[in-house]
Amino acid sequence: MALVAVGGLGRRECAPHGDLDLVLLHAGVPGMDELAASLWYPIWDAKLGLDHSVRTLPEALSVAHDDVKVALGLLDARHIAGDESLTGQLAEAASDQWRRTAIRQLPALRAVTTARWEAHGELAFLLEGDLKEAAGGLRDVGVLRGIARSGVTDALRPAVRAAHLRLLDTRDALHLAVGRRVDRLVAQERLAVAGLLGLEDGDALLRRVASDARTVANALDDAWRAADRVRVVRRRGGDGKPVRRPVARDVVEQDGELVLARTAIGARPDPSLSLRIAAAAATTRLPISRATCEWLAAYCPPLPSPWPASARAALVTLLGAGSGLVPVWETCDRYGLVDGWLPEWARMRSLPQHNPVHRFTLDRHLVQAAAEATGFTREVDRPDLLLLAAFLHDVGKGLPGDHSTVGAPVAAAVAARIGLPPADVALIEKLVRLHLLLPEVATRRDLSDPKTIAAVALAVGDATTLDLLHGLARADAMATGPAAWSDWKGRLIDSLVRLTHTALDTGVLPALPTPDPALVAGPLPAVHLDGDRVAVAAADRRGLLAAVAGCLALHRLDVVSADVSTVEDRALVEFLTSPRYGAPPDPIALANDLRRAVAGDVSVTQRLRGRSRSGGSGAPPRVVWHRDAATDAVVLELRAADSPALLYRVASALDEAGASVRAARISTLGGDVVDAFYLVGIGAGEQAVEAAVLAAAQA
Repeated sequence: MALVAVGGLGRRECAPHGDLDLVLLHAGVPGMDELAASLWYPIWDAKLGLDHSVRTLPEALSVAHDDVKVALGLLDARHIAGDESLTGQLAEAASDQWRRTAIRQLPALRAVTTARWEAHGELAFLLEGDLKEAAGGLRDVGVLRGIARSGVTDALRPAVRAAHLRLLDTRDALHLAVGRRVDRLVAQERLAVAGLLGLEDGDALLRRVASDARTVANALDDAWRAADRVRVVRRRGGDGKPVRRPVARDVVEQDGELVLARTAIGARPDPSLSLRIAAAAATTRLPISRATCEWLAAYCPPLPSPWPASARAALVTLLGAGSGLVPVWETCDRYGLVDGWLPEWARMRSLPQHNPVHRFTLDRHLVQAAAEATGFTREVDRPDLLLLAAFLHDVGKGLPGDHSTVGAPVAAAVAARIGLPPADVALIEKLVRLHLLLPEVATRRDLSDPKTIAAVALAVGDATTLDLLHGLARADAMATGPAAWSDWKGRLIDSLVRLTHTALDTGVLPALPTPDPALVAGPLPAVHLDGDRVAVAAADRRGLLAAVAGCLALHRLDVVSADVSTVEDRALVEFLTSPRYGAPPDPIALANDLRRAVAGDVSVTQRLRGRSRSGGSGAPPRVVWHRDAATDAVVLELRAADSPALLYRVASALDEAGASVRAARISTLGGDVVDAFYLVGIGAGEQAVEAAVLAAAQA
């Protein structure tokens, strides 16, 4: 019998708080269960993680034949104690069996790996990724090791080995920092882990992890393709000669990959060659061969400034390839081709974005935005400029100052180097500078106020720019993540664009809203529920807005917008709402509580007071005043951490400070809010109102 270490323990990759992977191997010896128990129980008593099994040699090989994960583990078998020859037989037999069956087993391994990626995401783009299970993590290095042992390809190249060692160091530092086994690099542990690794801060750590994860993930993509080629060659048989098919100028397909035509390889290659083959790969959805990427990185000359027309056309084609853009861009970036196209890219590569609404690092977000923009190219007059603006809209991030402002001249410089004419360069600069205009105005300003539409029309200037900004706003939101977009936000932006188009075309601005006739007449209180719209009419009194907002919070409804008006002696309050947890509330119970609340029944809001605290965590709230943003009001903008019943607390504070709210626009960005209140009759004065709002936001 023999005690055998497998997996990470077999490779001596022993994390400070890692598990022990052990096999008790025997040659049909009786009484093994009792012996196994005498081994396993002391390990458990020591509170060590243990993955164990008791098997004969044929049993171990049979399980490895049926379970690809077991097969990979046995490739790392290492003798611990007992009959060393028995361990040697297992290691030799497991390795031989893997080499003979790997081509058949790799599809199953690929399916298991893909399922794991879907569950854990891509480590390179996650702010809190799993160092072991996410795509590009330590588990994938094990997959690469198995592919290399099969003889299919040299999967463990020096860059992969170096990335693997750094990821192991990061996991070890994480275990030491936390004091227990944990593989997810969460935000609160980044600084401690970075210190143990000698890095300056958490961002430096995230960028290093992202770079290493990309190296591993890209190597695994290459390895899967190599395995596919082996299967194709085996099926083809015959003389085994590859089939070559022309795809574009200087580009041919060979065995499912793109390679250079023989005529393209010369002493003085075309500087636009790398961009042209990238464009061909993105449009055909075929990968570029590794050898071709290495040749381009070594021999393709730099592009002149400004670029030739062929390079500019290839970039637009590449950006307009939709979903085909992302994998090709990642491949080109891996081999250093992107740095030759855009020197600014090195600053943005793997730069983390800490706002929780962002799912990607900055560089991937820009590429994803260009891919999403292809869905709107048919709606604009200049689809090429929409693609370029989407790709460049956040180039100012990472630089001091507002990223829209500082990024505009950077984008203009890139556009000029690409070779765009001066008018197009100016438009790219304008689009980058204004890329947040539509979503910010739509969600934070009263679209029924003529002054709002006039300001947007003045900033935009013409219909072509407006349509480009509309497409850019949608592409940006879709590339950011699910939390950055919603149906109500889309409707608000659509309404803003429609009203601004009318103002640009005819000069007609929207009139101030008129009250709903159904609320003006009839007995009080009146409650109308219509989908996401909640309208209430009641006798005019102080605290009405707060009472309705509190009632909506009780029923777990988030407020998107609020409008308040007064007709004679009755107050009209209209809300647009969104369920906080998916399912809408019971409309009968909601209507009953609304009637009681507006009638002055304090028991409704008393139920809320005990659970409306925010906890006071995070950065302190901030108030910004906009005195010229509305026709008949002053706009108070509150930027604070989101919390249940925040609108109720703030509305109550405004009421107590003597400020009347004409309208409110509620915008949530991840864990933060930017809420705008249109105030008339400031009452105690701006300073007192601001102090009351800040106190309510921190309550």
